[in-house]
Amino acid sequence: MKCVLLNGKPGSEISILDRGLQYGDGLFETMRVHHQSIPLWKYHWDRLQHGCERLKIPLPDEQLLSQEIQQCISATDHAVLKLILTRGIGQRGYVIPDRCEVSRIFLLGEIPAYPEQFQKKGVRIHSCKTPLGINPVLAGIKHLNRLEQILARSEWQGNEYQEGLMCDTNGFVIEGTMSNIFWFYNGTLYTPDLTACGVAGVMREIVIQLAKEQSISIKMGLWSTKELLKAEEIFISNSLIGIWPVSYILNRTFPVGPVTQQLQSTLQAKYAI
Repeated sequence: MKCVLLNGKPGSEISILDRGLQYGDGLFETMRVHHQSIPLWKYHWDRLQHGCERLKIPLPDEQLLSQEIQQCISATDHAVLKLILTRGIGQRGYVIPDRCEVSRIFLLGEIPAYPEQFQKKGVRIHSCKTPLGINPVLAGIKHLNRLEQILARSEWQGNEYQEGLMCDTNGFVIEGTMSNIFWFYNGTLYTPDLTACGVAGVMREIVIQLAKEQSISIKMGLWSTKELLKAEEIFISNSLIGIWPVSYILNRTFPVGPVTQQLQSTLQAKYAI
């Protein structure tokens, strides 16, 4: 790691009583650093606010977080900054402490060196057997409990696949293990509804916004893999990779389509991703 901050100070030791360690009681954001700044900070901050409200975790002051971010990235051109918020130290048991001193953890690391062909020619997607459990209370937010994604990602090794498709327990397409999914069919851009499960990615929100700005019809709902396979083009997104076309999924190949390329171009122009 290039930098580790714990509550504003260099250090990497956290109490064994921290509720983030004991119960996964917290949230995280994974942010792309570009020329000593975080271009998508507004979107990460909005999601962090929403997550803290949902989990009833006291929200740290934005100015304080911004100061600590600058401590980490002031001399960095390209990197990944991960922010972890936990409810802090608590006694044994699930009862939320009357007073919470939130733990703020920043981890600055190298940005993954993904091959350029992933963005230009597309990626291969594994169809995961591990389902996502339905829980509207936690749906959308980026909480610390990621065991479903860990188990799904363990289903393949090596370089044959670059991502995995995850469905919910009813068999509806929801997301990738680390990304959101979109597909274009018959003049409409589709993406799964995430009110019951899944992570509402920052890049997902931006893609939806860009599509509306470009008068691309967009629809959110629940669809099976059979419906997904009707697609003319498919892509995945997250805040680090931007947009990757999908070239193979569910034993079918797909082209890198014009809608995907159009959104990639706009994203590059606006956010350098």
